Amino acid sequence: MAIEQAIFRRAELLLGDEAMSRIAEKRVIIFGVGGVGSWCAESLVRSGIRKLTIVDSDCVSVTNINRQLMATTKTVGQVKVDALKERLLTINPSAEITALQQVFNADSASQFGLEEYDYIIDAIDSLKDKALLILLACQTKAKLFSSMGAALKLDPTRIKTAEFWKVTGDPLARALRNRFKRDKQFPKRKFQCVFSDELLENKMPIDPDDKGNGSIVHITAIFGMMLAGLVVQDAVK
Repeated sequence: MAIEQAIFRRAELLLGDEAMSRIAEKRVIIFGVGGVGSWCAESLVRSGIRKLTIVDSDCVSVTNINRQLMATTKTVGQVKVDALKERLLTINPSAEITALQQVFNADSASQFGLEEYDYIIDAIDSLKDKALLILLACQTKAKLFSSMGAALKLDPTRIKTAEFWKVTGDPLARALRNRFKRDKQFPKRKFQCVFSDELLENKMPIDPDDKGNGSIVHITAIFGMMLAGLVVQDAVK
């Protein structure tokens, strides 16, 4: 425990011991640990979160290296959540990291026990699965923080936060709102999102084997850090 106290000494100076104790007791689950979620996880653990569940079904690929925390030439092929868990435990060996190599979807949603968490972080790319997570998370007592699209961005000064229905200039948020309206199913409460209203275009053809849009680490990492910051700020309050 002495080493853990030393690790978080600077945070304790800023926040106080009572706040750090509260942070340490919070239970957080992150869905999606790619370019956004991986940096969110690191920031949370470095800020004193000890009880963290990370969910992702993918393995590290070489195209992840430019923007995902645990993706290096040495981890290509490894299960993402396992590689990230190993990294997080080198930061705080006392942290309780649960790594789940699973997909969140309609079939698996009931397995995650969302009601057991204080905070739910949505960093999912799939529109259908993201919409479902938002609907279910808003039925729990947990605070939900959601990442909108982090691809096709370059200007870090345009990244900001807003309540979901007030997010502007983001195609993913627009698609989610249209889906909720089409299905006549709406989140039961408000929740904060990280987004950017910048929208660039790919300057090269998309690789058919890797269909993602262009993205870069300083944007995805800021998205992830801001999500973590929202958790820490709320826990301190």
